[in-house]
Amino acid sequence: MPDGFFRTLNTRVNQYFQTNHLRRTGNIRMYTKTAVFLGLYFIPLIIILSSLLTGWWIVLAYLLMGMGMSGIGLCIMHDANHGSYSTNKFVNKLLSYSLNAVGGSAFTWKIQHNVLHHTYTNMYEIDEDIDDKPFLRLSPHGKWKRYHQFQHMYALVIYSLATVSWVFYKDFKQLVNYNREGLTLKNGFHPTKESVKMILGKGLYVFAVIGLPIILGVDWYIVILGFMLMHFFAGVYITTIFQLAHVVEGPEHHHAVTHQAGSVENTWAIHQLLTTANFSTQSKFITWISGGLNHQIEHHLFPNICHVHYPQIAKIVRETVADFGLPYYEHKRLMQAIQSHLQVLKQFGKGGTLALVS
Repeated sequence: MPDGFFRTLNTRVNQYFQTNHLRRTGNIRMYTKTAVFLGLYFIPLIIILSSLLTGWWIVLAYLLMGMGMSGIGLCIMHDANHGSYSTNKFVNKLLSYSLNAVGGSAFTWKIQHNVLHHTYTNMYEIDEDIDDKPFLRLSPHGKWKRYHQFQHMYALVIYSLATVSWVFYKDFKQLVNYNREGLTLKNGFHPTKESVKMILGKGLYVFAVIGLPIILGVDWYIVILGFMLMHFFAGVYITTIFQLAHVVEGPEHHHAVTHQAGSVENTWAIHQLLTTANFSTQSKFITWISGGLNHQIEHHLFPNICHVHYPQIAKIVRETVADFGLPYYEHKRLMQAIQSHLQVLKQFGKGGTLALVS
């Protein structure tokens, strides 16, 4: 266990911000991106409700909303929920609710993602990102079914259903589980209050994007088709980005929390290196549209730093990792990462615990 890794890395990163007189939070690039993706979501919705489009043009408007929805999820609410969007807590809280505006839940996201995923990355039965999913085995420790041998062929179809599942099922299931397990209270939230907020929020979302257009005269089948295509696009987009960070060749998979020698902080940081991978970090376009999550290693080590800084932070992380002789998993191109992800799904589909285990 290389003692002092994270202490050294943290010192170097802090020095970078101090030397360059930079804030760790968002800047004009982040604000511009926010305007773009909020516009992509809300402007088409306003146009739909204003009856400025008719027929199949409305479906196109919903697809544009899907692009905006994906950007809101990856670029805006993600940083806001980590508290890295702004130094102002109110701004972070306000923008974290942009997830609710696209049908999700900022509350369940904070517990599932910030607490469980970022603390227990790739730990089966703790990190919900790799829990057993309908028709998918995302961990070598997961329960194997015969149909999993084909999952690398149909995974992207399942991913397309991810966000619509969050809207109508997953968030409710998580809320019930977190209330029962005491995680809601432990994280400073009131179970009844959060339950009411979720029901009202989901109801308002469904009314705004489905009910109101139909009331205003849009054919119901066009609304439903547009709604589903919006979510199909966002589901594939968002889910694929997240899967390329952890379910690819290289990162390890664990079954339970283990404490190794050294400080807890140092153990946590090295665990992030062992269970996380970057992809296509040289592409400014991929970095922009993914909310910097192609720099997933940097994000896991510094979730409190806005993603617009990750390309520069990555240089410091690589240097420090090399100094301490630690691994740094990365796929140079997007297609290489996708191929690696499908290869790992194929491996997991064969059953057994295979190689990516610790």
